[in-house]
Amino acid sequence: MADQFGETGVAKRIIDPTDGLIVDIVGAWASEKHERLRKYIDAAHGARARYLRPRGMGGAAYIELFSGPGRSFVEDDKAFIDGSPLVAYKAAKKSRTNVSELHFNDLESDNVDALHQRIAKLGGAASFYNDAAKKAVDKIIYALNPAGLHFAFLDPYNLQGLPFSIIEKLARLPRTDMLIHVSTFDLQRNLRRYLDDGRVLDAFMPGWRDRVDIKTTNQQAIRAGLLSHWRGLIRNLGTSTAEAIELVSGPKGQRLYWLVFVSAHELGLRLWNDICNVNVQKRFDL
Repeated sequence: MADQFGETGVAKRIIDPTDGLIVDIVGAWASEKHERLRKYIDAAHGARARYLRPRGMGGAAYIELFSGPGRSFVEDDKAFIDGSPLVAYKAAKKSRTNVSELHFNDLESDNVDALHQRIAKLGGAASFYNDAAKKAVDKIIYALNPAGLHFAFLDPYNLQGLPFSIIEKLARLPRTDMLIHVSTFDLQRNLRRYLDDGRVLDAFMPGWRDRVDIKTTNQQAIRAGLLSHWRGLIRNLGTSTAEAIELVSGPKGQRLYWLVFVSAHELGLRLWNDICNVNVQKRFDL
């Protein structure tokens, strides 16, 4: 993630001149993530159509628990781009198979307000929440039709933001796919602290202490063991992660995050594998 704080420690506030609203600050690699999101929403339009009227009644919702303000400033390029909520909204509309519901949450009320205005200016309507993700997910699940086909994009800044209970709750809905950003940068930079303290990993991947050998000095082996355990937890929910886990790297080759696609259905996994264009050499590169 780009540094969002100035020398005083106060968060920078950048305004998008096109609409006068705040943006968040991202690195150039955010566009890769958004491109995968855009492609999947387009590829899944036929599946969505089966759950939308007049063919189906369950609906097809799009969910974000860490939405941000809807627009971003790429610090490296000095450029403004759409954030994931607008990327998803526009992709669904362009596919001519729109989603039936939009659910957006962010812990920062200013982000919620900015996104609300941006969605409204595009002619859209959504449900907005201003809660911790683990609280917002309960409200969103309550609002969803369990017979629908839903898609959640989970894009936290770090591992702490995504306790496994969130994935567990979403997976209880029989047809909910997830695209999850897992920060390998956070895991690599803070591995020793996370192992020593334990609380972040306890929430992110319960049971890791009994499954991962942390006595080895090989940190890559530890990270691989942690990811393997996390994927095992997901399989135990009756769903699976796609084999194609994409590692996104920074301009200097630094490992930043994995994009992990989760689905209980073969069609979802096949669609992801078809569009992700993963470099095989990057799979499980920890």
